[in-house]
Amino acid sequence: MRKSGILLHPTSLPGEWGIGELGRWAYRFVDFLVESGQQLWQILPLGPAGSGYSPYQANSSVAFNPMLISLETLVERGWLYPDDLQGSPEFPESSVDFETVIPFKWNLIKKATKGFFQNDSDPLRPEFYEFCERQQSWLDPFAEFAALKELNSNSAWTDWSAKTADTARVADQKFIQFELFREWGLLKKYCNDRGIEIVGDLPIFVAHDSADVRANPGLFDLDEEGNPRFIAGVPPDYFSDTGQCWGNPLYRWDVMEKTGYRWWIERIQVMLQQVDIIRLDHFRGFEKYWEIPSGSETAIEGRWAEGPGNRFFEVLAEALGHLPFIAEDLGYITPEVHALRDRWQLPGMRVLHFAFGNESANNPHKPFNFIRNCVAYTGTHDNNTTAGWFAGGDRDYASGEIERAIRYMGVVEKDAVWSLIRVLLASVADTAILPMQDVLGLGAEARMNTPATIEGNWRWRMKQEQLNSEIALRLYELNRIYGRLPKK
Repeated sequence: MRKSGILLHPTSLPGEWGIGELGRWAYRFVDFLVESGQQLWQILPLGPAGSGYSPYQANSSVAFNPMLISLETLVERGWLYPDDLQGSPEFPESSVDFETVIPFKWNLIKKATKGFFQNDSDPLRPEFYEFCERQQSWLDPFAEFAALKELNSNSAWTDWSAKTADTARVADQKFIQFELFREWGLLKKYCNDRGIEIVGDLPIFVAHDSADVRANPGLFDLDEEGNPRFIAGVPPDYFSDTGQCWGNPLYRWDVMEKTGYRWWIERIQVMLQQVDIIRLDHFRGFEKYWEIPSGSETAIEGRWAEGPGNRFFEVLAEALGHLPFIAEDLGYITPEVHALRDRWQLPGMRVLHFAFGNESANNPHKPFNFIRNCVAYTGTHDNNTTAGWFAGGDRDYASGEIERAIRYMGVVEKDAVWSLIRVLLASVADTAILPMQDVLGLGAEARMNTPATIEGNWRWRMKQEQLNSEIALRLYELNRIYGRLPKK
């Protein structure tokens, strides 16, 4: 079935409280997806954002980011009073001011937590205890980690002086995750009931400062003090002449194999409660990954090391059955990576922003080279917006690139963004995904992330008035023309 969808992280949803939430504007966005003929909502990782507010450096591989909790829902449940929301800071409308919104929301979330525990007759009490028991394997170590991190002034776990947290602090963290899972579960059901599937994003590596590494140090390549001996990254590429040092610790794949990859299986099982399809970020790392000595200033000093390969996916298939994965196969990709992807019939990715850097007819990102079993994008969260790209805002803006794109589309430049959208939706790719910024025609100011940089990322938000029927109908018509509407 031909499908289309929108890439929008929940933190980018509009709303009154400084950051996107799982409340009414999330449901309004789902209505927009239905109205515009979409079948997919793609998101970024949902975990508690860590360094640089990046969802790819989360403090947990399965927990939710508390900033997604709906303040209005907390009021509806009686855990906050309406007056608690009065006198909030003046938040910017089109960006997330993390430095202001995080302390503001944490104060209210902790107040709501007290409201829940002080009411012995709260109707959600049995559901809460059942959640704690069902999710115990990851929830207990995460709740302890989060409580201790708060006690230790948010420092990295290897630097903690306080080593134990009282049971009340740990229970608070469990309640916060319970409410987030509850809110997300209702939202996911709303999506699925209307024919919308959620595409989640699973980073191959986890942050060093995470509950995962603290609770399972033997699964990671660490020194005696708990710090990484080597870190993950990529060699020089499209985005950086010196490569990228991500800082994540590397796995001890041999140890993981001896456990039957239990940590991975449990991680994916929990994620499949949250989403319908999983994009495996940095898929090539399962075949070979770039190993950089810890302390290196650039990624140039790294080398390729063997990943777990085919055996890893055999074990996953035995445990999970069908593997609902998308392989993020961008960057330096070898025939061995393609073979691993194709062995499991996983759709790879195609990105139009990568199609016109030269005249080569062999470029897999050129639309005439697309195959049906792929997921095609105008750009991803790591690319400039399409309007910004057409304006020449990329550091690797190739000579003649935009001219070649416009010749391919056969249009004048003022129509370029929607013309590229048309090229994408008309392509043979079974699945086409559009970043919401491209649907809105926004420029480089709306870019979500610039790889190999730290400042200013992950902040873009949509304005309330931008969720309108005029744009929805325009998308619907293109989905109708190119056979991407849901089957009746």
